[in-house]
Amino acid sequence: MRAIAVVGLGAMGSRIAQRLLSAGHEIIVWNRTPAKLAQLIDLGATAAESPADAARRAEVLITMVSDPAALRAVSEGGESIAAGADATLTVIEMSTVGPAGVARLASALPPGTPLLDAPVLGSLGEAEAGSLKIFVGGPVALVEESEPLLSSLGSVLHVGPLGAGQAAKLVANATLFSALATLGEAIALAHGLGLSKSTVYELLAATPLAGQAQRRRDAIERGDYPSRFPLALARKDAELIAEAAVAAGVDLRLIKAARTWLADAEAAGSGNRDYTALLATILASR
Repeated sequence: MRAIAVVGLGAMGSRIAQRLLSAGHEIIVWNRTPAKLAQLIDLGATAAESPADAARRAEVLITMVSDPAALRAVSEGGESIAAGADATLTVIEMSTVGPAGVARLASALPPGTPLLDAPVLGSLGEAEAGSLKIFVGGPVALVEESEPLLSSLGSVLHVGPLGAGQAAKLVANATLFSALATLGEAIALAHGLGLSKSTVYELLAATPLAGQAQRRRDAIERGDYPSRFPLALARKDAELIAEAAVAAGVDLRLIKAARTWLADAEAAGSGNRDYTALLATILASR
């Protein structure tokens, strides 16, 4: 088994650390908020004094932080991952930070430090069950070397060179956000045109949105959106998609609309609710 550091112990990072502990690895943990270390230390993890200390002590270091700014905070500077890394450490960036975030991380690390980007599709239940979808970007040999470790967290799909993992995650999230916003607008239109609730779901069952409508109906009717993927993070991801599209010269009109709905929902106080709470904002606007 290997010495693995996990930097960033939010809802996903803590579950990844627990999963790796259960697999028998030596786990070293660091988090900006020390209180989040306690449960993992009770389970057998050891605390690092800083991201640099975590990097020095580990064979593999996983980052799972909230956004590009958080990644810069742990990877750049005197007590950062870059300060403790060398060619003996493999860094696996599993946050959603976009291709530009990974490029900046690569430039911050010492030359020769092996690096993969491996963002995940899935949420808390999938992290606990080890059934995440992991989109990996990086050299073939390094991906093959890291696959046994990553496979304990979910299914691994090698999507291309470094940065391609982030690109794949943004594409996947673009489909989620656009489909959800389209569903909300379709239901709002149906209500505005006087169709009954039962009729709305019967007609949606005959459309490409059938699966989404069936999955979301209970939450919509209850007005209850328990957080699995916080809406504030989804809004951040929508911003990353928009930025990546501009850099690639791609015109994305649907994701611009979805980003607006996410921003409105966050401004309305739904930032800590599930990202599907944007449906409540859309339906309240009619």
